[in-house]
Amino acid sequence: VQLQASGGGLVQTEGSLRLSCVASGRTLSRYALGWFRQAPEKEREFVAGFRWSNGYRDYADSVKGRFIITRDAAKNTVYLQMNSLTPEDTAAYYCAAGEDVAPGSLWKISEYDYWGQGTQVTVSS
Repeated sequence: VQLQASGGGLVQTEGSLRLSCVASGRTLSRYALGWFRQAPEKEREFVAGFRWSNGYRDYADSVKGRFIITRDAAKNTVYLQMNSLTPEDTAAYYCAAGEDVAPGSLWKISEYDYWGQGTQVTVSS
């Protein structure tokens, strides 16, 4: 699976951005797609995940109610709509794909086999 992430940029506090992740190379019916982020000098962390087969979604507590992960199946694309952004959301955002991700494990980095390049999100105060 090849993943192409885009949509990052510079935005002010309380602003919004929408990230896109286009997947190619495999049928995604057995895959989960996730968004992770990594701020400078911090570990990569889970943001949101989407199970392609049934549309199940999961979110990190820090983004619940602000971020929404959606899918356009015709375009093999997963979006991350980010609202009410704060400087704490500043990070490089990565999309990832994992095959047969175990139930309850969308948040686990180890479940993902394929990673796209990061797209930088910077939120100014």
